[in-house]
Amino acid sequence: MKAIKFDKPWDVACVDLPIPEPKEGETLLRIHAAGICGSDIGAFRGTNGLVSYPRVIGHELAGEVVKVNGSNPQGLKPGDAVVVDPYLYCGHCYPCRIGRTNCCTSLHVLGVHVDGGMAEYYCHPTNMLIRKPDDLSWIQAAMAEPLTISLHGIHRGGLTAGEYCAVIGAGPIGLAAAMTAQAYGAHAILLDLLQERLDFAASLGIEHTVNSSVEDPEEAIRRITGGDMAQQVMECSGANPAIRAALDYVSHAGRITLTGWPKKETPLPTDMITRKEIDIRGARTSAGEFEEAMELIRTKKVDMLKLLTKTVTLAEAPETIIDIEKNPGKYMKVVVTTD
Repeated sequence: MKAIKFDKPWDVACVDLPIPEPKEGETLLRIHAAGICGSDIGAFRGTNGLVSYPRVIGHELAGEVVKVNGSNPQGLKPGDAVVVDPYLYCGHCYPCRIGRTNCCTSLHVLGVHVDGGMAEYYCHPTNMLIRKPDDLSWIQAAMAEPLTISLHGIHRGGLTAGEYCAVIGAGPIGLAAAMTAQAYGAHAILLDLLQERLDFAASLGIEHTVNSSVEDPEEAIRRITGGDMAQQVMECSGANPAIRAALDYVSHAGRITLTGWPKKETPLPTDMITRKEIDIRGARTSAGEFEEAMELIRTKKVDMLKLLTKTVTLAEAPETIIDIEKNPGKYMKVVVTTD
């Protein structure tokens, strides 16, 4: 089979590998679509400290059941269409015992800690496969995983209809978060430094956009919210100044969810946290949110296809990854298809 592999940083190739055999409790899948994620580009650069090499990448996956080995709680059969939950958890630690499997103390992510599924075939634990609706395309299904990241941040902040949600960072996760906020009946305020990305966000129907490089974002949020500031701020950039600024953007008694991964620590004024009584919550990956993500995509309440830059074949994937690294502004989401 063909697969996309990083032997080491800056070394990507479409390689030939044996088709894997499913172990007990696993299912062999014929992968139809696999998204390229920003974390894959970080792995290519060697800047993602969690990645070990050599590594087959790919964690945004949709495919068809070929063979089920052993336990099969969902009653899957060959030909069934599924998406892959790529966050492997132990099931025994405290977070796992309370259902927060995304916080597992020994979490393993496909394409990061273990080999992923940007390949023609892939084996995955059967109990971590979710049925794909018939009216969802393979490409849409592969875009469910990034939407679960946005959903998880919204859920962690407890966003409700009528509230203002300021989203920092107009990349794929931030754009999906803003669309999700509006699908929940909230008012999205999307902040970024690049006008081109904000113009794209406006074309998607995002209610409010703020260019932080040309106007005072705190004053803009105050004006938009009638002085209240944002009840939820979702930080999706991972930039230290943006994390700090989230405390300025949030309302008194508001919530901040931190989805972006900063490279270093961010000093925060704890007196402001106390004075405003701000809830600050981490938001890592997702847990149990694939069904909702697929339903939002299926109904086009969050139309992820609007974020799709293009699709490429497995053979074209290495060249595309190299170009995304060189020219990130040209791309939003790219999906690799194997058909």
